[in-house]
Amino acid sequence: MRTSRLLLLTFLILAIPAASFAQFGVAITIAPPALPVYVQPMAPADGYLWTPGYWAYGDAGYFWVPGTWVMAPEVGLLWTPGYWGWSGSAFGWNEGYWGQNVGFYGGVNYGFGYGGVGYGGGYWNNGAFNYNTSVNNVNVTEIHNVYNKTVINVTSVNHVSYNGGSGGITARPTAAEEIVAHERHTPATSAQTGHQQAASQNHELLASVNHGKPSIAATSKPGAFTSKNAVTTKGAATENTAAKNKTPATRPNENKTAENKTPYAQPAARQPATPRPQARPESTPRPTATAHAQPAPRPQAAPRPEARPASAPRTTEKSPTEKKAPGTKEEHRQ
Repeated sequence: MRTSRLLLLTFLILAIPAASFAQFGVAITIAPPALPVYVQPMAPADGYLWTPGYWAYGDAGYFWVPGTWVMAPEVGLLWTPGYWGWSGSAFGWNEGYWGQNVGFYGGVNYGFGYGGVGYGGGYWNNGAFNYNTSVNNVNVTEIHNVYNKTVINVTSVNHVSYNGGSGGITARPTAAEEIVAHERHTPATSAQTGHQQAASQNHELLASVNHGKPSIAATSKPGAFTSKNAVTTKGAATENTAAKNKTPATRPNENKTAENKTPYAQPAARQPATPRPQARPESTPRPTATAHAQPAPRPQAAPRPEARPASAPRTTEKSPTEKKAPGTKEEHRQ
């Protein structure tokens, strides 16, 4: 009897689809936005695995959790991304997990090796993770355990971020994915949960603010939202707000420089204006300048022409002196 009950329970468990084992944290009727288009940042170092970005839900609505590179909790584990699924009355979030194999993630095409089914971004071999450079941004000069293999996406590239419901992906778990659903799973690491927590507190990542195009689409490490390695969404609407934020920042500087230039420019213009009239009378009325100079220089210049005739009639000057000279000499003689 006991054996028959166990067999019946096992049969019921296997009959339940894998999606039913999902952990539904919230239940909402509004579908999440489409997945943003972005470029994957370079892997920070060997051993990091890529975890794609996703839309999470909080008190203020949907917010984007940027994709990021993380360290696996154990060697040999792979990441199965979470996904939104329609349960018949609302959308629920199916948590991602670490496991020996990649399971069902709603058929969502997250990119970078997660094309809808399985994972083509790499594999573990002898304790080292081998990166497929056709879908991963890896520095091959520093990371040598790489290979190149074309990955064909199973789903069409429509950037739909949820499974089921109106307009959702219609993929169902395969037999292999059903088996993976019952394997031992490891939940997200503390770095991953902290990454999501930080994203929930970033106002720019709210879908109501960025309209589905977050300014921070992915990061090189969890929580590195201000890092230079963070990348933005292509055509992000927040780029315009960033430009608006820059313009008021530059306009005050421009006004300040204009204000600084005007006071300095006015004295500079007045100074040349005042000396110029003084320089002009000095250049034009040279006779007036000589008139003032006549009293002193002309008496000095006048004797020069007198000195010239004086050099000629030296005899005449001597004659009167000579006439006086004998007189004087006689007086000295007397």
